[in-house]
Formats: sequence, C-alpha cells, structure tokens
Amino acid sequence: MDNTELMFKELTEVHGVPGHEDAVADIMENYLKDTADEIKYDRLGSLIARKQGKSDSPKVMIAGHMDEIGFMVKEITEDGYIKFLPLGGWWGHVALAQRVIIKTTEGDIPGIIGSKPPHILTDEERKKVQEIKDLYIDVGAQDGFNVKDKLKIRPGDSIVPLSEFTIMANPKMYLAKAWDNRIGCAAVIDVLNNFKNIEHPNTLYGVGTVQEEVGLRGAKTAADFVNPDVAFAVDVSIAKDMPGLQGKPPERLGSGPSVAVYDGSLVPNRRLRDLVIETAEKNDIPYHLTALERGGTDGGRIQLNRIGVPTIYMGVATRYIHGHAGILNRDDYDNLVKLLTELVKRLDKDTVDSLSRYRS
Repeated sequence: MDNTELMFKELTEVHGVPGHEDAVADIMENYLKDTADEIKYDRLGSLIARKQGKSDSPKVMIAGHMDEIGFMVKEITEDGYIKFLPLGGWWGHVALAQRVIIKTTEGDIPGIIGSKPPHILTDEERKKVQEIKDLYIDVGAQDGFNVKDKLKIRPGDSIVPLSEFTIMANPKMYLAKAWDNRIGCAAVIDVLNNFKNIEHPNTLYGVGTVQEEVGLRGAKTAADFVNPDVAFAVDVSIAKDMPGLQGKPPERLGSGPSVAVYDGSLVPNRRLRDLVIETAEKNDIPYHLTALERGGTDGGRIQLNRIGVPTIYMGVATRYIHGHAGILNRDDYDNLVKLLTELVKRLDKDTVDSLSRYRS
C-alpha cells in the first residue's frame, strides 16, 4: 500500500458514528499536526485546523464530516437480543444479515443483524420491505446467558458496520465502509498538507465536522467558529454506473470529482460553481456535474452562517453509499485533491469578493 492507501485504511476502519467521532478526530489531528498552525475543537467536537497564508483573509473553509452511518442500542430484550435505532439513513434490506460491532464500555462486542432463513418465510414476508424498527442484533443470545450482565451492553452504545478496507482486483478501485465521509476527511488532510511549503493568498481551515448524518449539526457550530468567507463541503456523491439505471449518466467511477449543482440543502453559489469549472478546465482536471435530489450536505448549514457564505459541495462518486461497504476510484480522489488545491491558490480577497454582491 502507498501512503494514501494506508491513510484510507486507517480512516475507514476506525469507528465513529454520529456523536462518537473522537477516534476519527485523533487520526485527522495526527495527520495535520505538522502542517497546521493551530488545531482546535468546537464544543460539539468538530476539528478545526488552521493554516495561515499570506493574509488573514479571506478565510477558506474545506469541510468533510467525520461521522459514518451506523446504529445505537435502543434496548435489550428479555431473550438477549439487541433492538437498535438508525444513525443516518438506512434501507432495511441493506442492513439485514450484516455483521456489526457494538461499542461498549467494556470493549467491542460482535453481532449480526438477524434474519429468518428463506425456508421459513411466508409469501407475505418475502414481499415485505424490512424496516429497521423490526430488526434485531444477535450477539450470541442463549437461555441462561444474561447479555446485560455479562456483556455490559446498554442503551446509547454505538453500533458500527464491520467491513475492512480492501484494494480490489482492479487496483484503482477501493472497497470499504464509511467512505461517507472519510473520503472527505482524507481530502481535508491532503489539501491542507499540500500547503505545508506552498504560499497561499488566504487563511485555510481544514475542518472535520461531527453529526452530519443526523442533521448537519457540526457544520453549524464549526462555521460559527471559523466564520468563513468561502467554503467547500467535501463528501461522497452517488455513482450511477451500476446495473438497473437507464442510459449512461456522467456520475461514473473514473470520471473525475463531482461538482454539485444542487443538493437537498444547498443551491451553490453560481459564481463559485463557475470558478470551480473554470479551474478544472484550465488545469486539465476531469470533472462531472451532478445533483443530489434527496438528502443534504454540510454545505447547507455552512452557507447560512452569519451573513451568508459562498459555498459549494464537491465530492467523489461512490457506489452503494449508506450501506455496509462502498466502492470508489482512486483517480477521482486524486483529482479532487488537485482541484481543491488549485482553487485555494486562486482565492485571494478580490476573487472571493467577486463571488457575491456583498459589500462591507
């Protein structure tokens, strides 16, 4: 593995559902400590790394959220099965029969989201879409084995998918859990580190936000902390190059980073969008345009900070997001980092002022 792949492995295999992102923050801080002039945290837990440039302003914020989708223990049944709550958007069929880890104060407990064998399903059950509220986790329940007392599982414990980082037979393709959004965390790290020995005409903030999957919460507090003049929300986007989708959409692995013209929380600043496209084309960086009709990103909260922030959402097309494992393409990531780096170089005061009609 090269250094980027080792970072991907470290970031994706660590556990960090909403409200439990500390281990992810530790990794980000370790990768940024030799470049950032200062690393701080807001009171919700978002990491904020500052890299001073030639000028205090404008403030450029690049944010990737640290949390991954997962679950939380709701209750333990009398028979020792675990009922749970979703943290993030799950489709029940995707969760069914998957292995998980329950994070307790006494250590990690392995389990599986239980499912009936097909042999005993009724015709009606075969047609039914499984709902999370009807599912349970089996941690080895057995008569005479008190799960509560012996395993110390309690309501509020976090539950994470069990999935290892894997370089696929096509070596450009990587399979892992939590690409949403550890790929954004990786981009924050690499872009900031690109400016370790390169001047930039602004002050750059690399941010790892918390609790994006449950309402974009960390984006709000982190933006209040930074008070940025321009912002990039970096996240996965939805790949559309799988069987079952009509035509040949542009959102394909290997087609370069995604530049979103819309998501459910954000209509991007059009001048910033045009600057992104112009910068990509000027530097021969492949890209594609996309829209996220349902769901939102941290950009939706960041853009509303104080008097408003020119903001755009950019990312890496990823297959099978909001499941136990997804697939993305290394070239798309490398080109995203390259594009963000070139953009930071261009964002001096005059350029940022030109993005809006605001005048102080």
